[in-house]
Amino acid sequence: MTRANLAGLALALIALVAPLAWPWLKTPVVIAASFGVAALGVSILIRAGQLSFGHAMFSCAAGYAAAFLARAMPQLDSALLLLVGMACGAVMGMVIGLFVVRYRAIFFGMLNLALSMVLFSILGKFYSWTGGTDGIRLARSTFFGMQLDRDGFETALLVVAVLCSIVLALVVQRYQQSIAGQALAAVKTNETRLEYIGLSANKALWIGYVISASLCGLSGAMFALMQGLVTPEMGYWVRSGEIVFISILGGVGHPVGAFLGAVVFEFVKLYSAALFTGAWQMVLGFVLIGLVFFVPSGLSGLLFRKSKPVAETPAADKNDKGAAIAPAIEEVRS
Repeated sequence: MTRANLAGLALALIALVAPLAWPWLKTPVVIAASFGVAALGVSILIRAGQLSFGHAMFSCAAGYAAAFLARAMPQLDSALLLLVGMACGAVMGMVIGLFVVRYRAIFFGMLNLALSMVLFSILGKFYSWTGGTDGIRLARSTFFGMQLDRDGFETALLVVAVLCSIVLALVVQRYQQSIAGQALAAVKTNETRLEYIGLSANKALWIGYVISASLCGLSGAMFALMQGLVTPEMGYWVRSGEIVFISILGGVGHPVGAFLGAVVFEFVKLYSAALFTGAWQMVLGFVLIGLVFFVPSGLSGLLFRKSKPVAETPAADKNDKGAAIAPAIEEVRS
C-alpha cells in the first residue's frame, strides 16, 4: 500500500474517531468531506488541463433537488436524497458537457462560470419557488429507515460521508489509471496525438466532466443535509473558487489530496475566522501563496517525494509529450 493510501486511511480514521472526543467536530468534518468530494471532481478536470470556475452550480442544483424532493415527499429517506443529488449532478453534467467540452483553457472556465451565475440569478429571483436568498429548509428525515435525533443524524451522516469519501477516492484512482482516465490526461499533454490514435478528446473530456459533475452533486446534497438549508450562495462564484482553492491546496497527484486540502481549508477558515474576524480570506491567501512557493504540487505532493534519484530519461522521451497516453496506445494496438 502506498504512502498516499495510508495517509488517506489515517485521515479517514481520524475523521471518525476525533468527533467521539470532541462532538463539535462533527459539523466541520462533514462539511470538509463534502468540500473534499467536490474538489475531487474538479481535480479530475485539472488533470486534463481544464479549470472550471463554475462547478459549484452542480452542488447547488443537487442541494435544491434534494430540498424540493424532501418537501414534496417528507417520508423519503436521507440516503436516497444523497443518491438524488449525485444523479442530478450527473444528468446536468451530461447535458451541459455536450457543448462545454468543445472549448479549452480560459473559455472552458469562463463558460462554466457564466452558467453558474445564470443559475445563481434564477434561484435568487424566483422567490415563490426557491425562497429567494432565504433558501429552502430541509426537514430531518429518516436515515436508512431510522428516525434519529439531531446528534444521531449528524453521527450517521458523518459515517456515511467518510465511507463515501473512501470509496469515491478509490473509484477515481482506478478511473485515473484506466484507459479513459489516461486519455483524459492526454487532453492536456497532446490532444492531437490522442486523436491520431483514434480516441476522441471531446468524448474523453465529456466522460471526465460527467464524473466531476456527479461528485459535485453528491457534495451539494451532503452539504444540504448537514446544514438543513439550501440557498443560492451554494452556487455563487466564490464557492466555485473555494473548491478550486481546495484542489490546488491538496494537489491533484492523488485523490487523497482533495480531502487533505478540504480538511486544511475548513480548519484554517474556522480558526482564522475566529481569530481574525473579517480577514480570514487574507489568511487563506497567504496559505496559498506559501504553498505555491514551497509545495507547488500540493499537500499530496509531499507524499510522493522520492528518496532515490530518478534515472535519467533519454532526450527523445523527454520531448515526447504523448508519453502520458502510452498505455492507451498499447491498448489500441492490442
